[in-house]
Amino acid sequence: MHKVLVVDDEEPILELLKYNLEKGGYDVKTASDGAKGVEIAKKFQPDLVLLDIMMPKMDGVETCRLIREQPELQKTFVVFLTARSEEYSEVAAFDVGADDYITKPIKPRALMSRIGALFRRDFKKVSPSSTITIGDLVIDRTSYTIKIKDKEINLPKKEFELLYFLAQNPNKVFSREDLLQNIWGSDVYVLARTVDVHIRKVREKIGEEYISTVKGVGYKFSLN
Repeated sequence: MHKVLVVDDEEPILELLKYNLEKGGYDVKTASDGAKGVEIAKKFQPDLVLLDIMMPKMDGVETCRLIREQPELQKTFVVFLTARSEEYSEVAAFDVGADDYITKPIKPRALMSRIGALFRRDFKKVSPSSTITIGDLVIDRTSYTIKIKDKEINLPKKEFELLYFLAQNPNKVFSREDLLQNIWGSDVYVLARTVDVHIRKVREKIGEEYISTVKGVGYKFSLN
């Protein structure tokens, strides 16, 4: 049974989502503000967090950032639910590690379908040979850990998936559209700029030498 945490300051939405998720077979907890959501997430260890953006005390973007800082929540999906459809809100959401962004009003059946697609896609990615070792870099897909010269580095879920995908295909160039399709999927609308942001963050954490930019084309994992 997958565990889902719903964080929203509107009680009717919490009740609606809790009812539909439990009916769909999920173990559900709720929180009415971001600070409480982070506190519950640390204890509950959800597989998915449904997160409103506009909330009192702590907004959804800051809540997501704090969730992504927890090593034990690196594999957790975060899906934003918001009445705001401005491009900068979407960019901010994906910049802090969101997996999807859904605008309100919420359609329960469509939402359940999107959630199911996330879990199915994640299941298909796991393979028996899930550890990649290239020089001093070790990427372990089963534990979502990265080590460079035995030093462990934590990456948020989408940054990890991006690095893992590129490392699986060394010296092959992928366009932004290729990476969006393979990492975020066709059922999630993500801006192309999001890829650039995630590449920059991965480079900041593991070093510049692993991922190269091919000007006018895209990115590749380089074997020195």
